[in-house]
Amino acid sequence: MIYVCVRAHNHGSTVGLLLWKVRQVFASFPREYHLLVADDGSTDDTAEVLELYQRVLPLTVLTNQRPLGYAACVSQLLARALELTDRPRRDCAVTLLPDFTVAPEVLPELIRRIESGADLVVGESPNGPAPLLWRLVKRYQGWLLRPGLNVPGVRDFLSGCYALRLAILRQWKKERSMVLETSGWSANAELVARAAAHARQIVALTLPPGRKRKRPPAMASLAVAMDLYRAGRRLRIPAPNAAVSRAS
Repeated sequence: MIYVCVRAHNHGSTVGLLLWKVRQVFASFPREYHLLVADDGSTDDTAEVLELYQRVLPLTVLTNQRPLGYAACVSQLLARALELTDRPRRDCAVTLLPDFTVAPEVLPELIRRIESGADLVVGESPNGPAPLLWRLVKRYQGWLLRPGLNVPGVRDFLSGCYALRLAILRQWKKERSMVLETSGWSANAELVARAAAHARQIVALTLPPGRKRKRPPAMASLAVAMDLYRAGRRLRIPAPNAAVSRAS
């Protein structure tokens, strides 16, 4: 079973189409799948859209009456996938953003890597035109996250698109609570590092271009940089034993 996990907050205009595109992907790439969506305190029509799609798709909606934030929702979704699976060594979870910044068409490649033995597949966003400060944050994110968060070979921790074998999430849960300690952009990096610490095979995969992601303005880019810097000094996550291989 493949659990496709999406956190939605006021994404009524895109989340339904995203789910339908995922359905189309699996129609041509036959695998057993289940959609998990956290409706994180949305005030638009997200709930109505998800209710409609629940009638026609294998979809479970986790509803938060008030926004909990990205990190809490990702933890919530992965924990639910663990509750549902009966084959954690075979099954996996894939995280997607609700706004098409990562196209659902990448799912088959992520899943093939898991089926070929990877425990963690890290999606890396392609480099493209962006403001200077954001390009610098992207280039130096690995340095900003040290020493407490270090996964040698991963160049992009911030895409929000990952495939994780559920067995390594189970190991993570046994070791400590699955609640992420950070928030926002840093939560992506923490998720990668904590999963990598339990992975025997890690693959970095360059993602195909999706919808252009809204880049943070200059001051927000600096805030992201400081957030990553603080996370790197606050967290103490063991570096993985497995080397990161890059998908050709």
